[in-house]
Amino acid sequence: MNTRESYVVPGTGMFWGYLQALPKDYDPNGSYPLVIFLHGTGECGNGTTELDRVAIHGYPMHASQGREYPFILISPQLPEGKYWGAYIESLNLFLDHLIATLPVDEKRIYLTGLSNGGTGTYLWGQANADRFAALLPVCGAGIAWGVREMLNIPVWGFHGDCDEALHYTETVRMIEGINAMGGNAKLTIYPGAGHGCWIYVYDDPEVMAWMLEQKRN
Repeated sequence: MNTRESYVVPGTGMFWGYLQALPKDYDPNGSYPLVIFLHGTGECGNGTTELDRVAIHGYPMHASQGREYPFILISPQLPEGKYWGAYIESLNLFLDHLIATLPVDEKRIYLTGLSNGGTGTYLWGQANADRFAALLPVCGAGIAWGVREMLNIPVWGFHGDCDEALHYTETVRMIEGINAMGGNAKLTIYPGAGHGCWIYVYDDPEVMAWMLEQKRN
């Protein structure tokens, strides 16, 4: 189940409203993987009264429906009309806060997102690859010349080949670019799927199992 939380980034005035879902039999003295989920453009909002928009898709949607996960799930809400790449510094401070206040296994922090959030996954991952154990960008677009920053982190990219909002070659370009430079990236293209291919990703137990197997050295 999701709870509504908030965090004000010191010295910036930036406010993160977010949904938080804790594992079953949660023990504050334990140690848990952390999954950060970045939503798409359609789920942006004010971080307070509009926070439920974040639970329209993906892992936070399933958590809101009662599904329990073996990890801490954090789903922040991006302000209306903004994009994740503009908030990397603030997101890093937010992650510092999560690590300081929750029993997070710092070797098992995972970043995923869809559409705008898929792009945000690439951008945050490129900027701070040393913070994450794996990246799962879904129908997003990264910076091709920045793939060398992702060579030491497992990446699994997803896209539908009938996506009319963002062409699937954006994901192909990123994944093939990572591998061409010696990285460790996987690619899944869903035949006949459009921009909403995330319905397959976040309901696939194999994807989750692969993610949770990854550990940062």
